[in-house]
Amino acid sequence: MRSFIFVLSVFTSLSLFSQNSDYDVSSYLTEGTKAPNTHYIGEAWLNAIIHDDKELGYNITKATFKANSTLDWHKHSSAQVLIIVDGEAYYQERGKEPLILKEGDVIKCVKNIEHWHSSTKFSDVTYLALYSGEEPTTWTEVLTQEYYDDVAEKLKTNK
Repeated sequence: MRSFIFVLSVFTSLSLFSQNSDYDVSSYLTEGTKAPNTHYIGEAWLNAIIHDDKELGYNITKATFKANSTLDWHKHSSAQVLIIVDGEAYYQERGKEPLILKEGDVIKCVKNIEHWHSSTKFSDVTYLALYSGEEPTTWTEVLTQEYYDDVAEKLKTNK
């Protein structure tokens, strides 16, 4: 009987500290859903952490790209910030040289600047993307596997 009372008191105490369901809590640790292969090569997972929130005025999406995956060239009607939380990424703006972003790096892409970003050839990447959701992404050009492979080779020799 003493152990029953002890167990009951522990569960009662724990229930007092449980999460209140009145809050809208999400996690960036959730993998999300597999994205359709529409504007990229490879495999990508998306988790819309905050989406279409009129009060905030911006979205936060977690994206995970498996190694050797890339987005097509695109641009946004607002600035976009990428925060690399795991792995390595390639990033390039039109007219500039590509670079490798690593865990902890933060980069801002000015609105209406054509760019692409991706995992590296041999590393998955997970990043948080912060951007306005007022207008959808404008996809401008397919990024070919050949171009991606050339970037990978070029950046491999620059390490």
